[in-house]
Amino acid sequence: MNFIRVRLGVLGLALLTGFTVPTAASAAEAAPSPTVEEQRLDRAVPREILRRSGFDTVAPRLARALDEARSYAQARRIVAHQGAQLWRRAVDRAQGRGPAEYEGREALRWKGGGGRRAGLSRDDDRPLYWARLGMTREVRAWEPEFGLTAGQRAALLDELERNSRGQTALRYPHGKSLKRILVTGFDPFTLDRDIRISNPSGATALALDGTVIDTADGPARIEAVVFPVRWRDFTEGTVERTLRPYLPKVDLFTTVSQGRVGRFDVERTNGAWRGGFADNDNIGRTETVPVTDPASQPQWTTTTLPYRAIVAADTGRFPVYDNTAVTEIPAGGGTEPVVRPEGPTPGSTARAGGGGDYLSNEIAYRATLLRDRLGLHDVLPGGHVHTPVLQFGAGNTTEVTDPEFVRNRLDIITQVRTILRVTAEES
Repeated sequence: MNFIRVRLGVLGLALLTGFTVPTAASAAEAAPSPTVEEQRLDRAVPREILRRSGFDTVAPRLARALDEARSYAQARRIVAHQGAQLWRRAVDRAQGRGPAEYEGREALRWKGGGGRRAGLSRDDDRPLYWARLGMTREVRAWEPEFGLTAGQRAALLDELERNSRGQTALRYPHGKSLKRILVTGFDPFTLDRDIRISNPSGATALALDGTVIDTADGPARIEAVVFPVRWRDFTEGTVERTLRPYLPKVDLFTTVSQGRVGRFDVERTNGAWRGGFADNDNIGRTETVPVTDPASQPQWTTTTLPYRAIVAADTGRFPVYDNTAVTEIPAGGGTEPVVRPEGPTPGSTARAGGGGDYLSNEIAYRATLLRDRLGLHDVLPGGHVHTPVLQFGAGNTTEVTDPEFVRNRLDIITQVRTILRVTAEES
């Protein structure tokens, strides 16, 4: 009854003043179209990856839950919960918990010599990626009866992204005897070149999240997160927001991405430059890396990982290099970029770090700049590791997986784990 009186009072005021009373429908804004990234979901390969992993049920389940939501607050709880569930499901699958059609190398069999297999190996990062996009597309298209503003929809998408990437699930047990390691990975990218692509850094994050490695100095706990391959998210500060609460508490961090064919690289120097290569939404950016307080922004940051020890150790079948090369515009008024194999010269302007001028260089730059701005340069080992490019077996131009593809990914994951152990022992 009180609610009715209040509403009548507002309506009466509107009749007297001519003021238009906003309703849920008028306050809401039309649902936006799917992004370029989300539109790829309609292609055959993503559908196959989702079906064969069992992750094809994730987005429909979210859609049903949202249809039952009776308020924005309830919807926000739903997307946060189901985003976190997706991350946990992907981690559990990668680490051998929960259902899977088949596991590991021994189970990689063709049906009838040429037919499609029933499932995908547990180490595959792609089900998480495509399932998340299915969820974001559902949120983007959702039009509840109570209305949704553009800001509210953006907040729902942000909740979903952060929770489904492990960014809200970082947990380190208490205890001085346990070292704490933070690892980051990336989504698959260059999907218009080959939509079957997997990113070994994302697979590594799933395989290692929450695990403990034994080192000569005792146990070390790894926590991992995954970042998008989108310039916009980095501009909006997703790296700093995620890492800032944890860098003062960890013993080392390593940002990881896919780099060159057949080799690992420990990137010595990171540059403050975006080179314009298109991201997963087919958007490019050519500019200085945008950060807070640009007046104090350095052109270069450096690794504090024990690169000499990493390169010298026997970490796996892929060679590991200390990569010192950068591209710069030298000080003194020049305009042409120059490659410097031994690193930047004094006063130069960055055009590419050792890891290039794409988002792998940028996450390394942002994470190490954050380390330095927190006053941790001399006490916190941190930097970037590039993995080998994950390649399919010879002759495979259509199948979404094959034995060599899986073997390469498993070997990369194992080698990153060993690199982390060496790093922890040297730190």
